[in-house]
Amino acid sequence: MATYCLYGEELQRFSTMPENASGIAYEWEGESVIHLRLRPLEHSFGIVHSVRFVHGSEPDADADFTVFVDAEGNALVRKRGSQDAEEATIIPAKENLYSRSKGLIEVGILEGKRVLIIGLGSFGSQIAVELAKSGVGEFSLMDFDRVELHNLVRHTASLNDLGRLKTDFVRETILGKNPYAKVDMFPININEHLDILECEVRKADLVICATDNNQSRFNISEALVRLQKVGIFGRAITRAEGGDVFRYRPGGPCYVCMIGNQWYKDMAEEITNEASARKNGQIAAYTSPEDADAMVQVGLSSDIEPMCNMMVKLSLVELSRGSESGISSLEEELSFPAYMWVNRRERHYKGFAPFNKCANMPTIMRWYGINLPKNEHCSLCSEKPRLSLGEDFLKGIDPELSRINTDFGDDVEELLK
Repeated sequence: MATYCLYGEELQRFSTMPENASGIAYEWEGESVIHLRLRPLEHSFGIVHSVRFVHGSEPDADADFTVFVDAEGNALVRKRGSQDAEEATIIPAKENLYSRSKGLIEVGILEGKRVLIIGLGSFGSQIAVELAKSGVGEFSLMDFDRVELHNLVRHTASLNDLGRLKTDFVRETILGKNPYAKVDMFPININEHLDILECEVRKADLVICATDNNQSRFNISEALVRLQKVGIFGRAITRAEGGDVFRYRPGGPCYVCMIGNQWYKDMAEEITNEASARKNGQIAAYTSPEDADAMVQVGLSSDIEPMCNMMVKLSLVELSRGSESGISSLEEELSFPAYMWVNRRERHYKGFAPFNKCANMPTIMRWYGINLPKNEHCSLCSEKPRLSLGEDFLKGIDPELSRINTDFGDDVEELLK
């Protein structure tokens, strides 16, 4: 016996139409699973069949399948050549799609929220899918990259998606979880399109930064501070041995308060792509292909799951803030602006105590909240910024200044005049 799937909203729409209508069925070959649609999909799957949606009980001889729909939107399906009509699985209408989440989160509130996700790699793609499953109704997706072979060890994409724009793949995945979501795509490098970035940040209820370089994080942070929007940042460091999550709320410390005024300098960031790492200087131009290959070794997908999960939790807290729901208690629990997670006791964390003998010492596999203060001399959000300008930075301004290496307390604009 075949399994037939129909969409509740399409049936309701058809039941109000005066005439019969043609549709398209998509069959998973060899699995006897058939999705019958009134409207064609943008990207089809499986074998395509003809469908006729009809009022009444007479099948259409020219269609592979006939869907009989009554005035209440109930439906039966008959295959060409069969004498019997079978019941179908009805995919619920929008208001009932996330009924199981009711009480824990306010689905009705999330439906009207717009989330901007910048960077659709191993972090951004997973976060987008989780928020779609939670019932978020509007998305803005930004990433100029395409799915490459090295992405697949941690990305939600599969081999069948190689070469596709990440924006297209993630949009399709979101709609697969929530067919009623609105998804806008921007396959751009935000560092080269700050006007589009500003426009989308302005429209968003929440901004998620899942990029892999500090230049983009600074540009996003600058837009958040200027437009007074909430943003969540996440990153892994050095083969995902650990990572951190930061939340900016207007009036609180910004991302530059956390990473320091010399954000333009190299940090212990994870290298996920040789080409981009060479371009932004993480891998020096003179590094051999063999050494570069050794440097581009990412952590496991399970290593980044804790950071992604924390970013999703914080997102749901922010999107639901002020509403009464089962997740409201997390507003008091997750009150820190920054959080740190450690996967392994190596390199930066080799001094941590063993997990099974930690007592009250820091250990791995545990979250640590960071009560990050606002930097009164932050170069981004402070009225009195103070930069420690090192030799490399000064040399870029004027070679003569490379002899100077000191802490300048003057206003930056005055210094650079």
